[in-house]
Amino acid sequence: MKGAGPAVCLGNDIDTDLIIAGRYLRTKDRSVWAEHVFEDLDPALAARLPGSVIVAGRNMGCGSSREQAVIALREAGVVGVVAESFARIFFRNAINVGLPVIEATVPCTDGARIAFDLEEGWVEVDGKRYPARPLSERMLAILRAGGLAACWRACR
Repeated sequence: MKGAGPAVCLGNDIDTDLIIAGRYLRTKDRSVWAEHVFEDLDPALAARLPGSVIVAGRNMGCGSSREQAVIALREAGVVGVVAESFARIFFRNAINVGLPVIEATVPCTDGARIAFDLEEGWVEVDGKRYPARPLSERMLAILRAGGLAACWRACR
């Protein structure tokens, strides 16, 4: 599974409340979540997300275990998330909804060209390649299928 897009750089400890604030979870309308993603961090950030790859530091997705945070990113058009490390539940929620997550330490400049290949285990930043932590074959199958529910039907 491959992906590419311009980088959107974030820091360490990006929690799920920053990704999608609790006040927007009163609705199940995912377009509302996508519209307000990262609003408390930077109100203009949601407009930059379609087609992008988020690059974060340590502990991406910490905080509550809300699955809506990953769904909001996917619905906002994020291609994948590269981070030095992920909160465990965020990582698994991302796999389960079909959002590629890549553990790698890479430099980041907003707008840099990011590409990744989960099968080969690398991330490229403006043409320079960095190793990524490999995913299990089962996790790759779930991502290829588009998430756990789709894999439940197709991965047998």
